[in-house]
This record gives sequence, structure tokens and C-alpha cells, in this order.
Amino acid sequence: MTAPQTRAIIEALGKAGIEARFVGGCVRDALLGRPIADIDLATPARPDAVIAALEKARIKVVPTGIEHGTVTAVVSDPGPSRHFEITTLRRDVETYGRRARVAFDADWAEDAARRDFTINAIYIDPDGTLHDPVGGLADLDAHRVRFVGEPAQRIAEDVLRVLRYYRFEARFGAGTGDSEARAACRAAVPLLPKLSAERVSQELLRLMAVPDPLPALRMMEEDGVLAAIVPEASRFDRLQQLVGMEPKPDALRRLAALIEVDAAGAAALAERLRLSNEQRDRLAGLAPPWPLDPAGDARAQRLVLYQLGAERYRDLALLLAADGALDQPRRAELLALAASWKPPRFPLKGRDVTNLGVPPGKRVGELLAAVRQWWQDGDFAADRAACLQRLKEII
Repeated sequence: MTAPQTRAIIEALGKAGIEARFVGGCVRDALLGRPIADIDLATPARPDAVIAALEKARIKVVPTGIEHGTVTAVVSDPGPSRHFEITTLRRDVETYGRRARVAFDADWAEDAARRDFTINAIYIDPDGTLHDPVGGLADLDAHRVRFVGEPAQRIAEDVLRVLRYYRFEARFGAGTGDSEARAACRAAVPLLPKLSAERVSQELLRLMAVPDPLPALRMMEEDGVLAAIVPEASRFDRLQQLVGMEPKPDALRRLAALIEVDAAGAAALAERLRLSNEQRDRLAGLAPPWPLDPAGDARAQRLVLYQLGAERYRDLALLLAADGALDQPRRAELLALAASWKPPRFPLKGRDVTNLGVPPGKRVGELLAAVRQWWQDGDFAADRAACLQRLKEII
């Protein structure tokens, strides 16, 4: 929070007499010594005053959520662009279970009272003075995730906070959860269908990407939350093994490990969660039965790797290992093959067929497929000349 881009924002606001404090994740992560991704600031100044101050300093401003008091400042000098969300202090006027209708305020205590978790309601002045109105610092030290005020009220303001609670438990909690928070989450399970599938999937995948999501997922199972959003989730054993062996977290691969469905079931889950087409296809492609025989010899492995591609081959090797189908040495061998072997490019194209007198049409594709299969069966050894000769033989 001392980078030149950050100082430029603080100086621009300060010259206009605008008070601002760092708040939320940047404060929390700074106190934990973790990398800071996004920087949020809170201010009693109205959005129009903030915009005027920043534009006077020739800082780009985007009115990203101006109806909720939020503008985004973009500073690109020096170095790459960095975005800062600056939000006017607010109090909730009316809640809808998703986002509240707010009124701007100048009361720091009111602003803290409407935030989700105590660890997100710690403020720091630009001079380093810390403000902790709701006891977030003690909770941070104790690895305790606690709602600000009454948990049921915070959830009523935005039901997504149920899922956010478990994600924050996974990142910052001790693994057991806060009893009052969990009770409120259990009571709110019937409200989860109110959430859009896109918001649910985004929160779910963010949870699956934390270093170890298992304690939080087990809490979700115990509290009835997991069954409400992913009833297919049952393979905690396989996910636990995967988490312990994968090179780095991969949310979709972990989701594939957790669910016990075939490709059609995985595709149905992806559709229900409104995942992208690419995510849907990948999730379905990781469902059993898996098209990878770990006992196959090197030649067979190269063929499967060529057909599946390195990413899917690597994913399936990890899932097979997590399922107990191959041991550590064999897993390492298959992963090394995926990392090192570069599949060759098939040397023929459609024009090679038409140049031999075959008219454009279905027959061209059939001939190419036949030569490609012959080339694959020969462990990709045939060069262009050999493939052309084979093509001539079968025309």
C-alpha cells in the first residue's frame, strides 16, 4: 500500500481535502503478510467529489458502481495499470437478499456495521493508524471468521454471504467454524435458490482454488449447504488425495474429483451452474470412465497423449492417482511425459488430397482420417513423403 500508484491516489484525494482509509482485503492481507491483490479505499466524500479530485490529478476514473458509491481509479504510471476501488461510506436503507439499496453517510461506524465479516472491517489511515471498530484484529489473530453483528441479518442482506463464509473459513479460519455463523448459514439454506447460478459458481470455484478447501467443504456438507448447490459432491477421499499431490490448485479439476458422475452428469452440473462452454466441456471430459490406461506402454501413452492433449492427459493422470489407480512413481512418469513430449504435427492437409485428383467433398476428409490413423498407429514415425505415398496407395 506504499507503491507509487497508491501514493498518487492518496495525494490526489488529500489535495482536495478528502479523507480516505484503506479497508477490506488489502488491510487484512497486509496484516497477515500475504500478497495484496486489490486495493479498496473508503471515504466520507461523495462520488462526484472523488471523481473531481482524481480527474484534477489526471487520473482515469471509471464509474463502476456509482449507484452504490463506488468509482474505480486507474493508475498506469509508473509500471502496469493498477485499479483502486474507492467507495463512499454507506448505510443500508433496504435489502433484497442480493444487494442492498444504500444511502451515503459520513459515519465510519455505520460503514463498518454493514460489512460482511469483522476481518474485512479493519481500516488503516494512509499514515498507518489502524481502526478496528468491530474487533476484526482479534478475530484475524485467532483465525476466526465472524460476521459483523447479527449473522442472520448480514445473510439477509446478501444470501451469497453463506457461500462467502465457507470460502473465508477455508482461507482464514481454523477449520471448525464459528458456531453462530454456521447456525445462520444452516438456517439460510432454503434461501440459496434465490442466488443466480453465475454467482454461485463463481464463489464455488473460488473456494475450490484455495490451498486446502476440504475442511470448509466438510463444514458445508454438515450444514446442508453443499447438497443445496452441488448434490453430486461425494468423493471427499479422492479430492483429499488430489489436493496432496497436484502441482498447483486447479478449481475445475478439483470439482471433477469431488463429484461422482459420468460425462452427462458433469455436463448437466456445468449447465446448472452456468459454467462457460469451455468449462463445461473440460468438466465433462474429466468424468469417468477415463480414457487413459495407466498400464499402457510408452507407445500407447504417446497415442493417448496425442489424442487428449497435454492438459487433459495431465488432469486424468492426477485423477487416476487420486483414485488409487496408479502409484507415485507411475504418476511422476506420466506427468513427465505430458510435460516433455511434443506431439508432432500431422504432415498432410486437404490440398494434398485434392492435388491427387480427388474432388473436394466428404471423401477428402475420409482419406485424410485414414492416413492419420495409419500415421498414429505407426507411432508418428512416418514423414510427409511416407504419408503421401500411403495416401496414393488408398485412393
